[in-house]
Amino acid sequence: MQKVMIVGAGKGGTALLKILSEAEMFSVAAVVDINPKAPGIQFAKKLGVPIYSHWKEILSDEIDIIVDVTGSEDIFRELRDNRGKKTVLIPGSVALIITSLLDEKKALIQELKDETHRRDLIFNSTNDGMIVVDDHSTIILWNDSAEKIVGVKKEDVLGLHIQKVIPDSRLPQVLSSRRIEANRELVLKNGLKIITTRIPMIDSQGKLLGAFAVFKNITEIVNLAEEITNLKEIQTMLEAIIQSSDEAITVVDEQGKGILINPAYERLTGLKKEEVIGKPATADISEGESMHMKVLKTRRAVRGTKMKVGPAKKEVIVNVAPVIVDGKLKGSVGVIHDMSEIQSLTNELNRARQIIRSLEAKYTFDDIIGSSEEMKLAVEQARLAARTPVTILLRGESGTGKELFAHAIHNDSDRKYNKFIRVNCAAISESLLESELFGYEEGAFSGAKRGGKRGLFEEADNGSIFLDEIGELSLNTQAKLLRVLQENEIVRVGGTKPISINVRVIAATNINLEKGIADGSFREDLYYRLNRMPIHIPPLRKRKQDIKMLSERLLHKINQDYGRNIEGLNEGALKKLMEYGWPGNVRELENELGRAVIFMDFHEKILKSSHLQFLGNKGEKNEDSNSNMKNTQADQEELAHLMDEYEKDVIEQRLKQLKGNKTACAKSLGISVRSLYYKLEKWNIE
Repeated sequence: MQKVMIVGAGKGGTALLKILSEAEMFSVAAVVDINPKAPGIQFAKKLGVPIYSHWKEILSDEIDIIVDVTGSEDIFRELRDNRGKKTVLIPGSVALIITSLLDEKKALIQELKDETHRRDLIFNSTNDGMIVVDDHSTIILWNDSAEKIVGVKKEDVLGLHIQKVIPDSRLPQVLSSRRIEANRELVLKNGLKIITTRIPMIDSQGKLLGAFAVFKNITEIVNLAEEITNLKEIQTMLEAIIQSSDEAITVVDEQGKGILINPAYERLTGLKKEEVIGKPATADISEGESMHMKVLKTRRAVRGTKMKVGPAKKEVIVNVAPVIVDGKLKGSVGVIHDMSEIQSLTNELNRARQIIRSLEAKYTFDDIIGSSEEMKLAVEQARLAARTPVTILLRGESGTGKELFAHAIHNDSDRKYNKFIRVNCAAISESLLESELFGYEEGAFSGAKRGGKRGLFEEADNGSIFLDEIGELSLNTQAKLLRVLQENEIVRVGGTKPISINVRVIAATNINLEKGIADGSFREDLYYRLNRMPIHIPPLRKRKQDIKMLSERLLHKINQDYGRNIEGLNEGALKKLMEYGWPGNVRELENELGRAVIFMDFHEKILKSSHLQFLGNKGEKNEDSNSNMKNTQADQEELAHLMDEYEKDVIEQRLKQLKGNKTACAKSLGISVRSLYYKLEKWNIE
């Protein structure tokens, strides 16, 4: 710090003393003036600065700077001649210039403070939260509204990285990308949802200075929306929605007089507003009863009613519902659908179904998971069968992956570039199945399409057809299928001309076909045609060493479906999975894992035993005990009889659990309702 002596305590000396007393790099050692009443002398006394009447009393080599503000040339020369070698002498004129510059600086600093104050007033007067960060994501501005919304004081956040305060803030990404993010939703740690816009700050030279975010609490917007109670505005908005709708809409009052129609209604019916508004609800009907009047009488909705409207007698389907406010009937609203549009959509749906049927098989042998000897044998047999045109019968319990094998066989054969058609024989009613499989000729039955229709076997020509649940076919359809397998030709329903086809048949069943032959529900000759290349797919309980690999693959699929990131399962979960009997096989395993993932917290990455809370308690122990019991009885009774008795007991218990609900019972057992009714009749189960 440099010591300064001020010679002259007049106006200039006083101003200089004020400036130097505020400077950290200078120390005023003395103020000199012959006038003890000079203003600088008085000010020096207040500051505690030593005062002298003559400069000779204090002048020494310890003084670094002498400032002469007396304006006397004689005193300046004397000071110059008597100063120390290292002492700097500054004349009054230079001192005045320095004083002026310092005053100007002080004024500029004050102006900057005022400008900053005005800026803070602007920032803090808005209801929007505002946050500014520098190019290192450090917070440099945090207004009052940001304090209120985020719930953190300004003094606690300035100088911190933004993500230490708001972990999910994307201001660092905005700095990185230099792109604006407008109107993005964000949930804060305090649970408030905000709408925020983030903007990078870039100067004219392209230099990144930082970024700022402006955000608003959505709750305020919702509250404002709730305050809009003007009935006329609401009515105008509703009318605008109705007018812009592509659905034909008509509204009548409680007397059945028209009060509103939209342009779509005019286009559909051909009627103008003046022909409907104020007129009875029957004004637009050319054939049929007014559904508006029916609804006004009964106060109940009417749906799917066919009628004709307008001068062109347009065929439409009408849905009408009553408008009831505070228990009082105010009118009714109707929505009219063009039948021609519905027919067009139906045709589109049929085309879409056709496309779906003709999609190529999705899976290959690489998608079949299993290292057990049973599974390796099944895959080896399937690979061998794929390279020949032989008919294949996939046998296995429900959920073991028979369709997966069918896909893989097709994709490994020389037919892989042709169609792969999938048919669930139990999902199509018996009356439709025959026409779906073999097609029909024009006029074959009421409602048959003009020109007839190709069947699924014709669609699959030169490709493969997968007949799932083959045991559910009726005897009549079985006979036709036998002809396909023997003669490689089909005859359409209502036709007489045979049509040659070249189709690989892959059949699948989860029921005992041998039992079907014994009780007459399945043809023996068809069985031998299908059973040329049987492939038995083992149940999951017979290959439990595959559960770990299967679970990992299924979790990967579940992650994609549910948008999760589950990394695997721990030993406890794996042990629980290994102990279970898996009556539903791989399908049940996928369901259990999917259900467990749904109930996991989003931050959890490892599936634990506690997450498998819905898993049943049937384990290997129960299965073994049942097996031992069966083995003991098998010494005394025939196997077929034992299987019948066991099946009967299972169905009776399941019906009892489901309080007699046969549809639910069939679904839980993995069989069709038709099969269930057959078994109930066979064993006289009520």
